[in-house]
Amino acid sequence: MPQQWPASAIATLILDGFDDYREQFRQITNGGRVRFEQAQWQEIQRAAAARIALYEEFVSAVSQRLHKAYPPEVLLDVMQWPLVKSAYITLIDVRCDDELAETWFNSIFCGLFSHDQINDGCMFIHTTRPALRANAPLPLTRVYRPEGNIEQALRQIFEDYRFEVAYENVERDLARLLKQMRENLPDWVCKDPQLSIELFSSRLYRNKGAYLVGRINTRDEQWPLVIPLLHREGQGIQIDTLITDEAEVSIIFSFTRSYFMVRVGYPAEFVGFLRRILPGKHVAELYTSIGFYKQGKSEFYRALINHLASTDDKFVMAPGVRGMVMSVFTLTGFNTVFKIIKDRFAPSKNVSRATVIEKYRLVKNVDRVGRMADTQEFADFRFPLSKFEPQCLAELLEVAPSTVVVEGDSVLIRHCWTERRMTPLNLYVEHASEAQVREALDDYGLAIKQLAAANIFPGDMLLKNFGVTRHGRVVFYDYDEICFLTEVNFRHIPPPRYPEDEMASEPWYSVAPMDVFPEEFPPFLFADIKQRRLFSQLHGELYDADYWKSLQDTIRAGRVIDVFPYRRKAEQVE
Repeated sequence: MPQQWPASAIATLILDGFDDYREQFRQITNGGRVRFEQAQWQEIQRAAAARIALYEEFVSAVSQRLHKAYPPEVLLDVMQWPLVKSAYITLIDVRCDDELAETWFNSIFCGLFSHDQINDGCMFIHTTRPALRANAPLPLTRVYRPEGNIEQALRQIFEDYRFEVAYENVERDLARLLKQMRENLPDWVCKDPQLSIELFSSRLYRNKGAYLVGRINTRDEQWPLVIPLLHREGQGIQIDTLITDEAEVSIIFSFTRSYFMVRVGYPAEFVGFLRRILPGKHVAELYTSIGFYKQGKSEFYRALINHLASTDDKFVMAPGVRGMVMSVFTLTGFNTVFKIIKDRFAPSKNVSRATVIEKYRLVKNVDRVGRMADTQEFADFRFPLSKFEPQCLAELLEVAPSTVVVEGDSVLIRHCWTERRMTPLNLYVEHASEAQVREALDDYGLAIKQLAAANIFPGDMLLKNFGVTRHGRVVFYDYDEICFLTEVNFRHIPPPRYPEDEMASEPWYSVAPMDVFPEEFPPFLFADIKQRRLFSQLHGELYDADYWKSLQDTIRAGRVIDVFPYRRKAEQVE
């Protein structure tokens, strides 16, 4: 080993790579306004996918530079890495994106070493940064004080947040927003002389929308405020609606949505602002919502290990029908499920382990339109053996012995995904009222339609593969059979050649691997005749191959179909 180990040089190289990543992330993000103004809808989708891919690309590049600069006996001497960590802390102490820099360091370390080497001495399992500054000043906001004239304040807002493309009809939109504000808030709010409207200085962009995000303040109370803006090509910018309901705003920032593009100098500052608006959201989810999904993963992991250390909760099998490909367990007091791939699949599942992994990773990169749960992929999770209920551990060891290993007093999970825990739709409708069943099945149909609008076909559309969120939204969460809608061959069932055809055990027509016959959906999806009839009334077009073909034609023509992340007069796919 050299006389002086190059800890500072290695730390500097790692941080330089982080700066390169951050700069490229900024460049893609900062193009959000131009893409919106120029209605570059397909380019928006490409940019979103490219930004997600950046992180692993730059981690790989830094790892290669380290291997090139230092021989293995130097670089991979894990006993010296506490020195690298110490040097790195000195470098990031002066930064305001230091929490992201810690996560970056962890990614580099994990790329160099096996997960057996993970420890807090060599990397940042626990952060060394101060807690999120909940009371820090917020210089990057604009504050408007109506002083009795809300219309004038709103007018000034849209003047300050104008685009290169003109507004379509400001007077019409202002009248609608004023009406909504008076309907959505208590009567006294609009008359309060101390009323203020605080907005984050940067607009947020996602898919075909732009958003102003902030809050309405009085002396004693506050409400979240989101104003979505749409670019109607050939018409101009439309101010679509005004949202002040916390649940509705929470859905816009949901784990089922794609990530926002928003210009932020220091993400922690913006996350702190969002936490004031949405106190029920976990920090992990807020970081993820603006594209820093690796930081979201770090925050999630820290919350998990803290929960395990501070409670008596144990892992149990998740409620619902056992999966044919995945085994799912959960921690009783932690709102997450853990999904592992079984060693052997049910005979009816004609997929491989590699295909399942590919499908789950695909979901990270496509537009989830509020209908697919985001996932985080983990390798080599270690949990205390005492944290598993015996029946749960026994089942995991039986179905996935190559993934779940008991090592002394710990359980090693070699590979898993985490998802938000939801109530399986099939269980929900069993115990729901008639009105709740109708609402859930209606939203189930909307979920299928909106996924199709995003060029996603779920494949296995059984109710057990959908969940109901705390806000009552139906979300798809089983991805081993998803594919792009445009890859599917939707067909009508050919008429029988002879009367005997309908009685035969085998179809009288050929069926290729990607053929789908929507006419077969009703008995496949609903054993309950009453639910089958209700769904036919609500979404009967899903049983028609021509409906699916028309969506395919629209997507192939290059049109990005509107799917709104908030409720309008009626939730719609246009």
